[in-house]
Amino acid sequence: MKYYLIAGEASGDLHGANLMKAIKKADGAAQFRFLGGDLMIAQGGELVKHYSDMAFMGFVEVVLNLRTIMKNMRQAKEDMLRFKPDALVLIDFPGFNLRIAEFAKQHGIKVFYYISPKVWAWNQKRVLKIKKVVDHLYCILPFEVDFYRSWGMEVNYVGNPLLDAIADFHPDDQFRQNHQLDERPVVALLPGSRKQEITRILPDMIQTAARFPEYQFVIAGAPNFDASFYDTFMPGTKYPLVFNNTYNLLNIAEAAVVASGTATLETALFHVPEVVVYKGSAISIAIARMVIKIRFISLVNLIMDRGVVKELIQQDCNPDKISDELNLILKDSNYRNEMLENYRSLSVKMGEPGASARTAEMIVRQLTGEN
Repeated sequence: MKYYLIAGEASGDLHGANLMKAIKKADGAAQFRFLGGDLMIAQGGELVKHYSDMAFMGFVEVVLNLRTIMKNMRQAKEDMLRFKPDALVLIDFPGFNLRIAEFAKQHGIKVFYYISPKVWAWNQKRVLKIKKVVDHLYCILPFEVDFYRSWGMEVNYVGNPLLDAIADFHPDDQFRQNHQLDERPVVALLPGSRKQEITRILPDMIQTAARFPEYQFVIAGAPNFDASFYDTFMPGTKYPLVFNNTYNLLNIAEAAVVASGTATLETALFHVPEVVVYKGSAISIAIARMVIKIRFISLVNLIMDRGVVKELIQQDCNPDKISDELNLILKDSNYRNEMLENYRSLSVKMGEPGASARTAEMIVRQLTGEN
């Protein structure tokens, strides 16, 4: 069968690639066409648009790039109709994907939504639209099931695909040597994958690193940028930079400073104590504070429903406060151990690997009419 997939950011590329791999096992004749990234390309099929041309962060950035977004949307719609897929598989990225879902529904294409939109965070009434335009919805966070069911929508909880990616991870014993890292303990810097967030957050991370000379700070670079982009943030000391190796970096890290997003959960599942940071434009933050209905921004705290990791948002995201928190997680054994104990509880709550396989099998069964 023919599958058209849309993933609009780095995390979606990871989950999309794992889902494609699982679909190929469930459907040996699977054909793919997609908007995504390098990991999805590696699974085969045809790339239509790379997510690096699609990922815009915050209300202001979306407005400023509206012409590009509409062009991408138009291209996706036209390309999908030419491809004539049996299934449209949408991966997170709701602002874009829900509009594509509505279009697909109008043209009789079955819509499968993997990694359900986080409408519980802000515009809960969007569930009504999701019910109209999505045929099958797959949740990856435990608390989402009750939320969607409270709106009368039947959903499938498939577990979290990060567990699959981490279960498949095999550490590189030569990682330190290959990246010329010395013997100092490592602190990982994960500034995100979008240009806007990296530009706002990385300078604070770099200034923080200068205060901890006894530690080696290593930056996880996003694959859609090259080293020269990161060099602009390091006019003085050059910190090591690694690409496509975040899991190997987390595997050896003593602590991490992480931009809010999927990486906060990945860091916790690697049992690395972390501080979560976020900076948006002033207007975006003001709008967000009016409409967002949740207490936390990090997935770790959202899943645990309590403050497990420190969140430094907007003006609190500065070298002084990041340094204070980093000192605690590196040097206060009681504080550090409490966070690690909470991580163990998080792992239990997350369940077992297999989200990609479970979702792929459901999609194929639902397409073929099997029970």
